[in-house]
Amino acid sequence: MITDEDLYWFNEGTHRRLAEKLGAHPEAGGARFAVWAPSALAVSVVGDFNGWQPGADPLSPRATSGVWEGRVPGAAVGQVYKFAVTTAAGGVLEKADPFAAYCEVPPRTGSVLWDLSYEWGDAEWMVGRAQGLDAPMAVYEVHLGSWRRTPDRPGEVLGYRELTPRLVDHVVRTGFTHVELLPVMEHPFYGSWGYQTTGFFAPTSRYGTPQEFMALVDALHRAGIGVLLDWVPSHFPSDAFALADFDGTHLYEHADPRRGVHPDWNSLVFNYGRHEVRSFLASSADHWLRTYHADGLRVDAVASMLYLDYSRRPGQWEPNRFGGREDLDAVGFLQRLNTGIYADHPQVQTVAEESTAWPGVSRPVHLGGLGFGFKWDMGWMHDTLTYIEREPVHRRWHHGELTFRGVYAFTENFVLPLSHDEVTHGKGSLLGKMPGDDWQQRANLRLLYGYQYGQPGKKLLFMGAELADWREWDHDASLHWDLLDDERHAGVLRWVSDLNRLYRRLPALHELDADPAGFEWVLQDEADVSVLAFLRKDRAGDPVLVVCNFTPVPRESLLVGVPEGGRWVELLNSDADVYGGSGAGNMGGVDAQPVPSHGRPRALTLVAPPLGCVFLAPERLAVPGAAGSASTEG
Repeated sequence: MITDEDLYWFNEGTHRRLAEKLGAHPEAGGARFAVWAPSALAVSVVGDFNGWQPGADPLSPRATSGVWEGRVPGAAVGQVYKFAVTTAAGGVLEKADPFAAYCEVPPRTGSVLWDLSYEWGDAEWMVGRAQGLDAPMAVYEVHLGSWRRTPDRPGEVLGYRELTPRLVDHVVRTGFTHVELLPVMEHPFYGSWGYQTTGFFAPTSRYGTPQEFMALVDALHRAGIGVLLDWVPSHFPSDAFALADFDGTHLYEHADPRRGVHPDWNSLVFNYGRHEVRSFLASSADHWLRTYHADGLRVDAVASMLYLDYSRRPGQWEPNRFGGREDLDAVGFLQRLNTGIYADHPQVQTVAEESTAWPGVSRPVHLGGLGFGFKWDMGWMHDTLTYIEREPVHRRWHHGELTFRGVYAFTENFVLPLSHDEVTHGKGSLLGKMPGDDWQQRANLRLLYGYQYGQPGKKLLFMGAELADWREWDHDASLHWDLLDDERHAGVLRWVSDLNRLYRRLPALHELDADPAGFEWVLQDEADVSVLAFLRKDRAGDPVLVVCNFTPVPRESLLVGVPEGGRWVELLNSDADVYGGSGAGNMGGVDAQPVPSHGRPRALTLVAPPLGCVFLAPERLAVPGAAGSASTEG
């Protein structure tokens, strides 16, 4: 099962399919087991099949590879097991399988022997999935345990099987292109949301079996929805049953606490310079893409990997060999990881959550970049939320917080995130951040979403944002779906849904998201009235005009230059009645005047609604049946 070539690649750090070799694999009459424990004196398998007796089913070492392997007759699918590792000091550690395909439901910690066979029905999706820079990507970020719970079973989470039809229906109706799942990899502490992973190859058993998780992905694909998975190679918890001190030594983690302990989370940091650790992590990434048909991985906390001094004070870190603070091992690992993923799975995307200005995160490795497909634009998120949380009367003094993005907007391939991080740990909900009275808060929220969808970059909203929830996200409770009984909240959901549909239908809003040719400022310096206007363009040059008014004062007779004449149709207006707005707008459209303005040959005289965002396009590009034009109100 494990060839000498496998062992060579594993020890070299270049093996990307170890899930097929190490761990536990059922076969006729038993199962084959293999584990990496180079400092162990002996390794055996203990489990339901041998009464948990250490030594009853010993494994044998494979030369000097550090791998122990063997066959256990009578081991059957569904039985629980661990590895009994005898350390150099003579102690025996019972360890969960690092490559386990399935685990016991926490707080139990055993690995479960499992067969991952499944008959997929998403062949059409897998062949045709398009997720390049020019494709629309509107991501709905979801924590499965708190997305929806059953009212008649308080506190009980829904499983993969129960969630599947509900989640698919909601995502399709709201128009998102992708779902991104907070880590589904097995984790002992539910309150970590999955970000403290112990099962790097196993979907959490809290919600069901691996096949039930596959069926969830399968159903999303058959409905035309991509699936991104959050994946955490930046650290792991120090639980004694898992990777920590696996064979009595610092096997997966750095021995030096200046590199091996994460000060923020009191967790352990992978030793990216160790060849076998690189093979382990690369194989984990491949496993989710290959076995579970994921369409991409969002890599968490990349900044914490890149810097040796991340969250460390002087004396708590050691410079690299050049005297710098960059973790060269981590940089090399990420570059090799992305190179391998795109070589093996050219239709997927990797996305970095990287919170600093590290250059070239989403640039090719051969040009010195890290090789990710996209990077979260944390600067846009921070600046925009800081701006919009201000009372409108003060916004004129902070106009640059919105326009500054123009300096760097095309230095990376960006995703604009309004993620789970912004609605937890006392930060409140997005709606709760908005200033003003009840009406103004919802208007500000609709404006925020409209501005996000107008800006160049892919989009991400965390679940509950579309409901305009007043309350901060609680991972121990369901989203408050009853809010949709209130037409004010239903209007926000309608606005998000219509934004998604317009974004997907008009190439100008997504085709050149990472190309400066797709964006032009029209009104950039109107700080005194807190108005922005810009054009988005597709490759053919067809334009969409986006106008945002960040004050509660309607701007009548606003002159805005446009590149062509004729009638410009109001495609969407966040102040339309159907969204809970006041109904101010442009009567469905405006005729361009032969008056040069803002460096363009024609001009529109517009109404910019209070705390509103409008999308306009030449009549030849208008989308039939757009519900959100304030076409009957003045």
